[in-house]
Amino acid sequence: MAEKSSSGGGDLPASLEAAWGLRDRPAKGPKPGLSLERIVAAAVDVASADGLAAVSMGRVAQEVGASTMSLYRYVSAKDELYVLMQEAAFGPPEPLSALESGAGWRGALAEWASAQRDRFHAHLWLLRIPVGGPPATPNSLAWWEQGIQALEGSGLAEGDKTSVVLLVSNFVRSEAALMADLAAAVTARGVSPDEVTASYERTLRRLVDPDRHPGISRLLESGAMSEPDDPDYEFTFGLELLLDGVEALIRKTDGGAESA
Repeated sequence: MAEKSSSGGGDLPASLEAAWGLRDRPAKGPKPGLSLERIVAAAVDVASADGLAAVSMGRVAQEVGASTMSLYRYVSAKDELYVLMQEAAFGPPEPLSALESGAGWRGALAEWASAQRDRFHAHLWLLRIPVGGPPATPNSLAWWEQGIQALEGSGLAEGDKTSVVLLVSNFVRSEAALMADLAAAVTARGVSPDEVTASYERTLRRLVDPDRHPGISRLLESGAMSEPDDPDYEFTFGLELLLDGVEALIRKTDGGAESA
């Protein structure tokens, strides 16, 4: 099993000790070149190729050419491996151009949200890892810090800044997961997204009763469902509404004089 830290890591979970490099590296084993970094990289490759469900200690051991038991000298359990995979794949945030140019909190927070969405889209399997707790790994704290920095000068209280960061992060993750699920369903049917939408509209027209579903009936009659679909529309629409709400909150605060 992976060794506990002797460097004052205290009672940190094993996954955090590993993520922060607070755990002693195991003595060199019989497999030359085996390392925690190589194990995590192999697990990320498996998830990218075949999905998170394909990741197992046995599969990863096969990919690195080692025995399954030898992996446990570096990683104590699959849950720990998930944390390290997430840390490696999501990576640290890039500098926000809106912050560097002084564009204001709204532009900075929108850029920050879009950057998170891009990371999820690059590694959709990340969305299958359950949220196991608040951010505590190096990269997750770096993203949190950058979100707070985006709100500097907004006049919000420190606690409210973190609440806004959490709200926006939850929206990004939820929207990315929904779009990924819908895309997977479309792919499974083997037809284009437009064909799926058209088929759904026909189904609704057969099932919807104007007396029971007047709102849906008006939607169908408006022709909105037949309009070309912009894959970024729902994200942009939802994010702008969220930012409008943040702006309204800022205006209610004593220090919220700075414009967005």
